[in-house]
Amino acid sequence: MGLQETDFLIVGGGVIGLAVARELAERCHGAGIVILEKEKEPALHASGRNSGVVHAGFYYGADSLKARFTRDGNRALTDYCLRHGLPINRCGKVVVASSAGEVAGIHELKRRGDANGVELTLVDNKQLRDLEPNARTLERALFSPTTAAVDPRRVCAHLARNLPRTAQILTGCRFIGIDRGLALTELGRIRFRHLFNCAGLYADRVAHCFGVGRRYTMLPFKGIYLRHQDDHLIRRHIYPVPNLNNPFLGVHFTVTVDHHVKIGPTAIPAFWRENYDFLERFDLGELLEIGALQAGLLARNDFRFRALAFQEIRKYQRSRFIRGAARLGKRLPVKRFGAFTAPGIRAQLLDLTSHRLVMDFLVAAGERSTHVLNSVSPAFTSSFPFASHIVDQAGIECGPNAVAAPEAPANGPGSGGDACPGSRP
Repeated sequence: MGLQETDFLIVGGGVIGLAVARELAERCHGAGIVILEKEKEPALHASGRNSGVVHAGFYYGADSLKARFTRDGNRALTDYCLRHGLPINRCGKVVVASSAGEVAGIHELKRRGDANGVELTLVDNKQLRDLEPNARTLERALFSPTTAAVDPRRVCAHLARNLPRTAQILTGCRFIGIDRGLALTELGRIRFRHLFNCAGLYADRVAHCFGVGRRYTMLPFKGIYLRHQDDHLIRRHIYPVPNLNNPFLGVHFTVTVDHHVKIGPTAIPAFWRENYDFLERFDLGELLEIGALQAGLLARNDFRFRALAFQEIRKYQRSRFIRGAARLGKRLPVKRFGAFTAPGIRAQLLDLTSHRLVMDFLVAAGERSTHVLNSVSPAFTSSFPFASHIVDQAGIECGPNAVAAPEAPANGPGSGGDACPGSRP
């Protein structure tokens, strides 16, 4: 490829990278956009492996980015699918309680939903039976009519196909690092005006190339689902009341876009960033790095990591996994469960200073670069308004036919010639 030039370089072809490209194309007509994607096609990692649930936005405090972007993203993604004829199952969701403490949690979720401008209804047992006959609750449940399900791979494929001709996706092209203001890739060097780091599991590594976000690192968690063979078991998603002190929503029932039923996901600590299967994409350096990190978290029991890790690892045992979902429903034919679905990895950011998980979306600025450091669930739902926020944070101004952004300096980030060893976005 030699030396290529572009206005905007996006590292990572998942849903956030594609949504940022779409936003840039709408704002900056005629601007050159290049997306680097190391795989053979976009969205083969978290974006294409997530549950497909379109969340409503009532789990998060009103002052969070997640609250704002999930609420707005639900409307935007639903509208996008309806406008373009993409499949969407507008099934709704019920959140149920199994204890007095969880009943209090139901009311807290309703309070948050009201503060966030999300449509929610408190229901009693009789109303719950009408909404979802197989759901079970104590005293009260919460009904979210706008929660839905889509096919994430089809949504991402549609986004990729409908980018303008001035945008290109370089597949099979890994970002290596920065040298004298140029991006180094497996296919050559790229001169850019502004780089957007949307690299998911490797966003911290890319950011570190720019000297950004060194207090953060990825702590990956593996999520798996178990498919049920009875597609008529439930008609709406059934969720438990989550522990609002951590970002995981607990094992729940999901109805897919094509009306299949599954339970999950887990939040099992992964031992390397793409630890999907036993030795798939094994990386010894990451194993040592993440293993040391996990050992420290276990020893200190930061954010109750010890209990979380042991509890989640035990979910590899099918019977224990199924018991976690059984408390949510009245009828769960155990013998009709099939195989585990393909796992996904949650790119969860950890603050090395506080030893706490980063709960909200996090975007950081660098020299001629913007870094999406934490884009965990519900980033898929939030992708359109989140992309608008990311471009706003970059401070890009576009004229009618030109991009108002600084030229690449002769000596920029990484001007000493250092690449970023081990980065695999």
